[in-house]
Amino acid sequence: MADWEDRIKRLEDAEAIRNLIASYGPAADRGDAKTVSEIWWKDGAYDVGGFGVSKGRVEIAALITGDTHRQLMAKGCAHILSPHEIDLEGDRATATGYSTVFRKSDSEYEAWRVSFNEWIFEKREDEWRAVLRVNRPVDGKGGLNEH
Repeated sequence: MADWEDRIKRLEDAEAIRNLIASYGPAADRGDAKTVSEIWWKDGAYDVGGFGVSKGRVEIAALITGDTHRQLMAKGCAHILSPHEIDLEGDRATATGYSTVFRKSDSEYEAWRVSFNEWIFEKREDEWRAVLRVNRPVDGKGGLNEH
């Protein structure tokens, strides 16, 4: 019975992480900075290649309320995250995958930013949140070469 309980717990943990990742795009696209920032723990960080490292929820929220993101939203944008590979190790997990930001250009949408992502999650008090997300544009150099 313990084996089944462990397996179910791992599935629940992976699903919780998948849901956090999946919540990013819709929240970002509606300009919901609070929801975006709450994907991270208060001491979390978001390292966006070309935009610097945002530490803590206030700085992460500022990415959504900042000029670059507001300009994207004003014209129309969609943040799409691929399914991520999740590696669970107790109360810590790594998730790797891709993201694409589409923006509206005239009457069509174009891929504005295609990136490789690595997330580090921690479970604290029975709740998962991100400790770190590293996002790097796909540039032919292979993954997170700056990380």
